[in-house]
Amino acid sequence: MLAADRNTLATDGKLVVLPVAAGAKIFAGALVVANATGYVAPGSTATTLTYLGRAEEYVDNTAGADGAATVRVRRGSAFYWKNAAGDLVTQASLGKPCYIVDDETVSKTNAGGNTQSLAGTVIGVDAGGVWVE
Repeated sequence: MLAADRNTLATDGKLVVLPVAAGAKIFAGALVVANATGYVAPGSTATTLTYLGRAEEYVDNTAGADGAATVRVRRGSAFYWKNAAGDLVTQASLGKPCYIVDDETVSKTNAGGNTQSLAGTVIGVDAGGVWVE
């Protein structure tokens, strides 16, 4: 309980620096996730991932341990990802969830027997890709 003023730190949370998973190589512009142990990795087909946003820089931690490198991640924005050819996100998906295929691609469904993690909400679709919030 406070008895005096406190300088409480704050951030808008839109650009954060986070520890990278061991063995991970992340390209600038990649869809990034938190893996099951809480380290940043490139998006992939797996059920244990939590969507974080877009990597703002290239980081190579292929020779490092968990947390040996960090990456700047942009959050709280809509990002434009590729649309999975075999499981296309369509206009009918507007406002609905889509799923992570890899570090640049999303799909309409959790295809392949529930093997994909949630990417976010579809807020736009066109011939080139999918806007995901």
